[in-house]
Amino acid sequence: MAVFKRELKAYFITPLGYAFIGVYLVFSGAFFYMFTLTSSTSSTYSFSQGTGSADFAPMFSLMFFVLMFTVPLLTMRLFAEERRAKTDQLLLTAPLGLFELVAAKFAAAYAVFLISTAVMPIYGIVLSNFTEVSWRTITGNMFGLIMVGAVFTASGLLVSSLTENQMIAAILGVFVNVGFLFSSVAAPYVEIKFISDALRSVSLLSRYDRFTIGLFEPQNVLFFLSIIAIFLFLTVRGLERRRWL
Repeated sequence: MAVFKRELKAYFITPLGYAFIGVYLVFSGAFFYMFTLTSSTSSTYSFSQGTGSADFAPMFSLMFFVLMFTVPLLTMRLFAEERRAKTDQLLLTAPLGLFELVAAKFAAAYAVFLISTAVMPIYGIVLSNFTEVSWRTITGNMFGLIMVGAVFTASGLLVSSLTENQMIAAILGVFVNVGFLFSSVAAPYVEIKFISDALRSVSLLSRYDRFTIGLFEPQNVLFFLSIIAIFLFLTVRGLERRRWL
């Protein structure tokens, strides 16, 4: 809890936390207005007859790409700054398990992300004044966004533990996230079936898109949780190796 509170406080005594939340709200608000609110309220006749239905999928799908580039900025300092300031050895030799240390830093960054995501139900409330809103779909979209945010936070944490340069950590974090997207884009063009199937199986975007249409599938939830666990495990193993160097 001490590490968690310190890291969470650090986000709000510097501009980073406010900048992330601000960028998140600007993009989500713009996408909501352009692709959901505008398209919904333009169908005046159908909504006046009670037959309209809002489509949140475009807004949440586009937020996937926003998070690809913004979450690494949120996680870049978590371990890189410790290494640059030479305070990482104090953490590594403290009477604190490495998993607890990694979990605390992950939870702090993820908490900032969740604070930003908390605005999403407000969009549904606003749109409910104009048309019928499927809260099941909104819930599915939010859950998918929360899962994707956790994956990007965990991958950014791992990358941050590998370097002492925050900008390098941010750039590498973006590359890792783009790699998840590349697997989805490249799969249809690979002629070797087992490679194509493997690329599809690790596609973050295709699994996320299932949530955007309101589908809760256990295998997709398990996939996200497994990826998060793998990144956190690799972070712990990397720190453990450095502890004994």
